Amino acid sequence: MITKKGAATRARIIDAAADEIRDRGIAAVTLEDVGRRSGTGKSQMFHYFPDGKEQLLLAVARREAERVLEDQQPYLGGLTSWAAWQRWRDAVVARYRRQGVHCPLGALITEVGRRTPAAQAVTSELLAQWQREVRAGIEEMQARDLVDRELDPGRTAGAVVAAIQGGVSILMSTGSVDQLESALDLCLDFLRQSTQLRTAGR
Repeated sequence: MITKKGAATRARIIDAAADEIRDRGIAAVTLEDVGRRSGTGKSQMFHYFPDGKEQLLLAVARREAERVLEDQQPYLGGLTSWAAWQRWRDAVVARYRRQGVHCPLGALITEVGRRTPAAQAVTSELLAQWQREVRAGIEEMQARDLVDRELDPGRTAGAVVAAIQGGVSILMSTGSVDQLESALDLCLDFLRQSTQLRTAGR
């Protein structure tokens, strides 16, 4: 079992690796670089990451996935009004505008091997947590009669997350956040109008 001191050392190594990747790119980063930046020796590096660089990159990918959601807080965890949804939408767009075409998480997953079970698990966990947070927001809005109660919150949340990811993919190809903004705005417009559309359809 890892000690508190050991956990802090491991976290320092992961943060140092993440900083090196942001500064220099994955291909240029070596374990020696990470060791110098984190102030740890090679024996310590292999104690916490016995499988070497790939295991460390996977740990960094998990940390980057956590940051995707952390960057959306506190807005993502408080989707209780239309103003709150708008603030969350703005935070998402701002995050990806800052990121631009460079996606550390995407690059890390590709380096580890996008189709490996470990890489798929990182992506799946991120999307599942993201969808749960959005679903909770939809359910809260349904409880307040601000969103049609007949909408399936799980499927709707999945569509919202898929719309974001589609916009991010286009951003990485073109450098433009226009499609991401449009996709999010259409999702929010649909949620706002869902109760009106249901009433009109009766």
